[in-house]
Amino acid sequence: MEFVATWISRLFGWSLLGLSAFVALETVMRKLFNTSLQGADELGGYVLAFGSSLAFVVTLAERAHIRIDVLHQKFPLFMQSLIDWLAAVSMAVLGCFFLYVGWFVLKDTLAYGSTAATPWATPLIWPQTAWYGALAVFSISAILLSFRATWLFFRRDYNTLTAEFNPKGAAEELADELQELNKRKGHDQ
Repeated sequence: MEFVATWISRLFGWSLLGLSAFVALETVMRKLFNTSLQGADELGGYVLAFGSSLAFVVTLAERAHIRIDVLHQKFPLFMQSLIDWLAAVSMAVLGCFFLYVGWFVLKDTLAYGSTAATPWATPLIWPQTAWYGALAVFSISAILLSFRATWLFFRRDYNTLTAEFNPKGAAEELADELQELNKRKGHDQ
């Protein structure tokens, strides 16, 4: 899962860099040549819709979705496991809900032949299909993780379940950051 999250982060990073270059070119052309490529805002909307949907996957892989965990660590191991299992199943249900609702968006777009109300008049089925694909990646990831959590929960492997599905605490996040810093130092040398 971390491998997928890493590549998704890179893809989104590159698409944001490309968008930044496009906006910079657009700005220079407007200032120097009094002309415009038009569509920077449209392209930006597509990149953000696609990227934010993929960010769900990265957040899921990093166990970084927001959960109120003030009391979580104070509960007994079984209760922590139950909460973590329910959270994993809830994410899978949310992913399926996104796919369900998104399907109707795609269906309506196809039925009406919708295009963007911009100079490019982009057929909306293309960016919406990319958006829907990103939601599908999230949904599949959430479903697979919920299967893993369910398997661990009903095997009564509560230690593994909490280790893999607990929300990250400050100490674990700090340890991860220090490990990444050491990796970068190792690559620089």
